[in-house]
Amino acid sequence: MKKNIFKSVFLAAVIALLSACNGNQNSVQGTDGKMTGSVSIDGSSTVYPITEAIAEEYRKEQSDVKVTVGLSGTGGGFKKFGRGEIDINNASRPIKTIEDSTCKANNIGYVELMVAYDGLAIVVNPQNDWVKEITVEELKKMWEPAAQATIKRWNQIRPEWPNEELHLYGAGVESGTYDYFTEAIVGKTDASRGDYTASEDDNVLVQGISSDKYALGFFGLAYFEENRDKLKLIPVNDGNDANGAGAISPSIETVKNKTYSPLSRPLFIYVNSTAAKRAEVQNFVEFYLSSGGALVEEVGYISLNENEYQAELDKFRKFVEGLQ
Repeated sequence: MKKNIFKSVFLAAVIALLSACNGNQNSVQGTDGKMTGSVSIDGSSTVYPITEAIAEEYRKEQSDVKVTVGLSGTGGGFKKFGRGEIDINNASRPIKTIEDSTCKANNIGYVELMVAYDGLAIVVNPQNDWVKEITVEELKKMWEPAAQATIKRWNQIRPEWPNEELHLYGAGVESGTYDYFTEAIVGKTDASRGDYTASEDDNVLVQGISSDKYALGFFGLAYFEENRDKLKLIPVNDGNDANGAGAISPSIETVKNKTYSPLSRPLFIYVNSTAAKRAEVQNFVEFYLSSGGALVEEVGYISLNENEYQAELDKFRKFVEGLQ
């Protein structure tokens, strides 16, 4: 009887010690490698399919860890991240200075981890038979702030294009995709015309463009791959004729070798330093970087190479060590 009581007390003490070391009384790793606890994630609609696919696989291994993945856009996610409301933010662009300042003001540390590459797709309706390719300058003419209420028709971009209304679709202003697109095409982040159909949900954009003959829009390449039967992909000419390539379509090859310019980009997750002390968060992030490459490609994105994933994993482990 005394031996059983002693064993129970000893096990309780070990569990308490593990929980304390992980910085969360609700986080426990058993001797069988199983864990409890939770991981809260929000942010980019572009990174969402990657993280959700990885979370789904992770749940199969750690069914007692509750992993939730929200979708409020990169900017919306960083607002929550800066207030300490989530453990991880999905981001389709690097953190902004003002977002970093919010984190500092709230004593929130973090580590940035690259998880994949993506290309932004320029798409039109399949019935569009006049646009075979488009230049960066033409995209800028469509999307810059000065175009609002001024550039309204297709033949204002090229005279040979039809004298029909131009209907634009794109990411909402809270989206990292919007930030990246405006910087790459207009030349300044957050600078664009406002009279276009905007959404944080890329599926809404797909629906709009696929039902509108005179539409043009942009979103992540993965969403085009999922909906290629409903859309037409447009090659982009960046105006750099040094390699004689002309207009280039986004693909795994052209994004990786950076010939699809300037619309190729890395994708990230940001991990809160307090959350990173918890065993289940550490375990999830290590699973993400160790096992996520194949899943990244399954959902239509471009994975890092093995050395790049290892470098990000080493970076995360050093970050965690520095918190102890």
